[in-house]
Amino acid sequence: MRVLRRELPGVLISVRRRQVAFYWIVLLLPIPLAIIALGLGRYAIPPRDVLQALYDYVFSSGDPDFEATIEYNLITRIRLPRIVAAMIIGANLSVTGTAFQGIFRNPLVDSNILGVTSGAGFGAALLLLLNASPVYVQVSAFFFGLVAVTMAYFISRLYYSAPLLVLTLVGILIGSFFSSLTSLLKYVADPLDSLPAITYWLLGSLTGATRSDIPLLAVMSLPGMAFMWAIRWRLNVLSLGDSEALALGLNPTRLKLLIIVFSTVMTAVAVSVAGVIGWVGLVIPHAARTLVGPDHRRLVPATITMGAAFLLVIDTLARNLWASEIPLGVFTGIVGVPLLLIILRVNKTGWQ
Repeated sequence: MRVLRRELPGVLISVRRRQVAFYWIVLLLPIPLAIIALGLGRYAIPPRDVLQALYDYVFSSGDPDFEATIEYNLITRIRLPRIVAAMIIGANLSVTGTAFQGIFRNPLVDSNILGVTSGAGFGAALLLLLNASPVYVQVSAFFFGLVAVTMAYFISRLYYSAPLLVLTLVGILIGSFFSSLTSLLKYVADPLDSLPAITYWLLGSLTGATRSDIPLLAVMSLPGMAFMWAIRWRLNVLSLGDSEALALGLNPTRLKLLIIVFSTVMTAVAVSVAGVIGWVGLVIPHAARTLVGPDHRRLVPATITMGAAFLLVIDTLARNLWASEIPLGVFTGIVGVPLLLIILRVNKTGWQ
């Protein structure tokens, strides 16, 4: 027993040092991955030319004497917007999943727990059925994502017992309701025209991501990420329960409502641009806990960068492994399921 008491502090210090090391590695991981991804594709570009193109894009693009090369145009006009969109969307889904797991105190929760993805999918399918332009499809997806969460929240307010449990159940029901409506739209859609478009959109893809999508993603996402970063220590308190949060001077109801609002906006804009992409908001928080620990002060920044890196890698593989691009929603499921099983095997202490 005395030997165990002497060895235990050393083991804890070693674990903390390892978690800190992983933390800094994870924070810096998206940068080299993005440079590598910019050079990969049907037309391979060496890392040196990638860096030169990025330098010219920042410092020389406004020069009237600057002559754009093929590599420059390929990187800045096609690959860079898609990579930036993948990183923002991956960060969105992962950090919202982390926040929801913290406030609901449930390891099975992800960014779709309140039905935002299902609502956005219905909104996009409705406009695709009407052969609307891509801009209106994105607006409709964003709007119905917000509608779904609003319905879940206000319906749950009709019940006064176990508010978090009721909100979770109502969110699942609202998500199922909009999924059924989407299935109905697919049933009545033209099998030679709108049905393939609806099906492909629901599978998720960044093929259509352009420069014009980046400002929208940034405006709707960066404030939410900054908010999650700012309240990350409060997530530790909320995960203890409402009584403990009140005792420590927090207003848990107001704080949870703000988290839900920001998370809904972030998830809705991600789905409106890329379609339905699952597993990111579930797998990445668990992976980050395994690497950096359950403390949200490190967990929130880690999930932001890990989510960005994960979806960036998935998108890069999806557009390079085969001649025809694999939908992201399919690929994340293929990779996410075994990855989560490995995480559960490695993290033998369970969810914290």
